Amino acid sequence: MVASSGLVSHADFRLHDPGWGHPESPRRLEAVIGELRHSGLLEHFLPIPPRPATNDDLLRCHSRAYLASVRRDIRSGLDQLSTGDTAVSEHSEAVARLAAGGLLAALDAVMAGAVRNAFCAVRPPGHHAESNRGMGFCLFNNVAVAARYAQAVQGLRRVLILDWDVHHGNGSQEIFWRDPSVLVFSVHESPLYPGSGAASERGAGEGEGFTINVPLPPGSGGAAVLAALEEQLLPAAERFEPELVLISAGFDARLGDPLGHQRLNDDDFHTLTRIAMAIAARHCSGRLVSSLEGGYGLEGLGLAVAAHGRALLEP
Repeated sequence: MVASSGLVSHADFRLHDPGWGHPESPRRLEAVIGELRHSGLLEHFLPIPPRPATNDDLLRCHSRAYLASVRRDIRSGLDQLSTGDTAVSEHSEAVARLAAGGLLAALDAVMAGAVRNAFCAVRPPGHHAESNRGMGFCLFNNVAVAARYAQAVQGLRRVLILDWDVHHGNGSQEIFWRDPSVLVFSVHESPLYPGSGAASERGAGEGEGFTINVPLPPGSGGAAVLAALEEQLLPAAERFEPELVLISAGFDARLGDPLGHQRLNDDDFHTLTRIAMAIAARHCSGRLVSSLEGGYGLEGLGLAVAAHGRALLEP
C-alpha cells in the first residue's frame, strides 16, 4: 500500500468534553487512532494537519446569529447549547472549528493531488448541525462546510454527500434542501433520532430530487444498506456526475453499537467505502474526503474505521 490516502487528526480533538458518561467522548478518537496503529494502517496514511475554520468558512453554511450564540453560550459556561441538545465545554467552539477546518485541509490536499482521498478522524461530529442550530452531538456541520468550500474556493460545481450514519443527517439535508448543486444521499435507521429522513423528503424548489433518503427498519444488515447504494445511489450519481464525493462516515450502524440497532459488520463498511470510491473514480478522478460521524462502541468503532481506512488505501 502507498500513501494514496491522507489522515487528519490532532490531539486537540480530545479537548471537547461533553461530560462524564457521554457517548461522544474523547475516548472515541483514541479508539480510532489506536486501532489504525494496531492494524498497521496508520503508517500508510499521509498526515494532514488540520486548521481552524474561519468565520467565512462557517458562514457559508451557518448563520451569523448562530455562530454568535455558540460563542456566547460557551463563554457563559453553559454545559449545553441554547439552540438544542448539544453538550459543550470550555474548549468546544475551538475544537469544533478545528474539526470543520480539518476537512478543508483534507480537501486542499486532495485537490492539490498530494493524496487521492482522505479520512478525517475529527470530533465533534457534524451532520446534525443545521444552519441555525446545533443538534445531537454536533456544533458545526463539517461535511456541509467542506462542500461549500469546495464550491467557493476550489471552484467545483457539483458535490455528492453520502451519509451512512445510523442517524439521519438532518443538518446536511436542511442546509442543501433547495440546492441542486449538492446531492445529499442518506441511508439510516428509522424510527430513530432525530426523527427526520422519510423517503418523501426530497428537497424543494430547484433542489427537489437532490435529497435522497433511504430509511431502513431496526435490525437491518449490510445487505439492505448495500442495496440502497446500488439501487438508488449509483443511478443518481450517474445522472448527477459529482466532481467531489464527501462521506459522513458514521459507524454506529455496526452490530452492537449502543445507540443504533443495525447489524452491519466490518466487511460491510469496507464494501460501502469501495462503492463510494468507485463513484469518485468514475466521475471525479478519485477525489473523496471522508469524515467521522457516529460510532459509540469503542472496540467496534475502531475495527469499523480500520476496515474503512483499509479500503481507502487500496488501489
